[in-house]
Amino acid sequence: MSHLPTILITGCSSGFGLDAARLFLDKGWRVIATMRTPSEDLLPRSENLRVLPLDVTDIESIRRCVEAAGPIDALVNNAGIGMLGPLEETTLANIREVFETNAIGTIAMTQAVLPQFRQRRAGVVVNITSAVTLKALPLLSVYTGSKAAVNAFTESLALELAAFNVRVRLVAPGRAPSTSFGDNAHRLIGDAVPEDYAEFIRRVFAARQEGINSPVTHSQDVVEAVWLAVTDPAAPMLIPAGADAVALADI
Repeated sequence: MSHLPTILITGCSSGFGLDAARLFLDKGWRVIATMRTPSEDLLPRSENLRVLPLDVTDIESIRRCVEAAGPIDALVNNAGIGMLGPLEETTLANIREVFETNAIGTIAMTQAVLPQFRQRRAGVVVNITSAVTLKALPLLSVYTGSKAAVNAFTESLALELAAFNVRVRLVAPGRAPSTSFGDNAHRLIGDAVPEDYAEFIRRVFAARQEGINSPVTHSQDVVEAVWLAVTDPAAPMLIPAGADAVALADI
């Protein structure tokens, strides 16, 4: 029996992770789809699919997941959370949660699979970053900081793993209206913001509303970029995903 290439994708309960799992299944890969609260109903039934629990902020959860998954050929670090609001009224607890999930979680998952990649002299790591790292935007300092850390981590790691034939790449999605990030914006800002910020926040959201018909990123853009990053050794280090992300990358 020929070996089916195997991919482990984090954050598969919705959005890019869920759609990436569907794509790789359709392409004939064996897929390890992970999520905090596993649901077998989100993806089509397949003998090539395993759904495993994973909390990327919990080192024991990571260890159990990687052990249960067995040998894999590719890792996609997609799990992440958003944060929108003025830094002044963002709690350190929330800041730590964003960095623990987006940056430390990515690092910890990568570290957990590297021994098998190094020993086999083969493997691919694809980290999902964000187009907000390509251009500064207001009210996103914490989120952007966490994703910028992923960028720098990935670029440096690629250099140290090249000798082992392990590839490391970045996919940078733009603004995706189909995700919950924008829907949660007002809730994330909360009610404790000083009045001095009120007019600035109003202008930011007005500008966002005015640009509602401007180019955006669709999930298909992202999963195609992930497919390219995983399967094409000649893929660039950073792949912008979506028309708006491509435009920012060209600035």
